[in-house]
Amino acid sequence: MDVVDADITQLVVDAIVNAANESLLGGGGVDGAIHRAAGPSLLQECRELHGCPTGEAKITKGYNLPAKHVIHTVGPIWQGGHLREPELLSSCYRQSLELAQKNNLTTIAFPAISTGVYRFPAEQAANLAVSTVADFLVTCPSIQKVTFCCFGHSSAMLHRNAIETL
Repeated sequence: MDVVDADITQLVVDAIVNAANESLLGGGGVDGAIHRAAGPSLLQECRELHGCPTGEAKITKGYNLPAKHVIHTVGPIWQGGHLREPELLSSCYRQSLELAQKNNLTTIAFPAISTGVYRFPAEQAANLAVSTVADFLVTCPSIQKVTFCCFGHSSAMLHRNAIETL
């Protein structure tokens, strides 16, 4: 596992993960940036997917992105932690990795899912992301590299600390 403070739309990997909303039709933050960088064909393919429930993931082509694929996952909106938010966030990472494995992808990059406008506490989200990915990688040697692509130094540090405390 690796941590970078970078623009996820510029990474050369088999798949980048999009922190999407349930419609999969674009939005703000990472979602909007990915849709803008990928071009209008991504939106067209997303329309054909008919949305995605929270905690699940779906895959599309990458179109104009350096990444070959985009895995769209819908993180939970933080409501205080009593509405299965940690379980749903963990599912986002696990289902994204399962899709990567199913599609024979070996490199994947994740943003800090749900930590922006969905307000999931950043440190808790980083710890959950890293532990979920680490647990998955134990049983899935085909995925060779997972990158946590953070937007900002503080998010990157939280992910690095989570990796160091494994």
